[in-house]
Amino acid sequence: MQKVNYQRKLEDTIAQLQREGRVPTLLLHSCCAPCSSYVLEYLSDFFRITVLYYNPNISPAEEYKARVAEQKRLISELPVKHPVAFLEGEYRPEHFYHAVKGLEHCTEGGDRCTVCYELRLREAAEAAAGGGFEFFTTTLSISPLKNAEKLNSIGRSLSEEYGVSYLYSDFKKKNGYKRSIELSAQYHLYRQDYCGCVFSKEEQRNR
Repeated sequence: MQKVNYQRKLEDTIAQLQREGRVPTLLLHSCCAPCSSYVLEYLSDFFRITVLYYNPNISPAEEYKARVAEQKRLISELPVKHPVAFLEGEYRPEHFYHAVKGLEHCTEGGDRCTVCYELRLREAAEAAAGGGFEFFTTTLSISPLKNAEKLNSIGRSLSEEYGVSYLYSDFKKKNGYKRSIELSAQYHLYRQDYCGCVFSKEEQRNR
């Protein structure tokens, strides 16, 4: 089966919106400020964005609070064409632990991560539908460690379920990941060396 070029799909969507002269609303799930930096710089030219910070996987609570603070600071400092709003989801780690029960020993990038993607993207889809947004997506695909095919497949299914268009993407393409590192340095963003959950932290420590 031929691999889908999700960056091309994103570019096609943006081109269509420009032809129509529209600037639609986008609910953007963000995992952290560094990963969102390039995505916001890129997409804020074409969408009116609300960043949804919903990450019950992050551990410990102090780490969660630090990442929220950095996300808010970046939004306040990053120059954008269309204003970016912020929406914080509920921080309930028990939802994450319940979702991944039995998958605790999976390696990063495996089945546990897929369940975590679905947990967070479902919250984004539900919030997008409830808030009347035209699109929803996630910053997660910017990471070289995240499977864009899985993320977009989950997004497609949730789009059909909730009736909100999913913005297909693979933000690591076109030097997106490289640009996120540059922006992180420019804005002195707090960058962590593990994805966020206690399992990824332990795996990073073991490496």
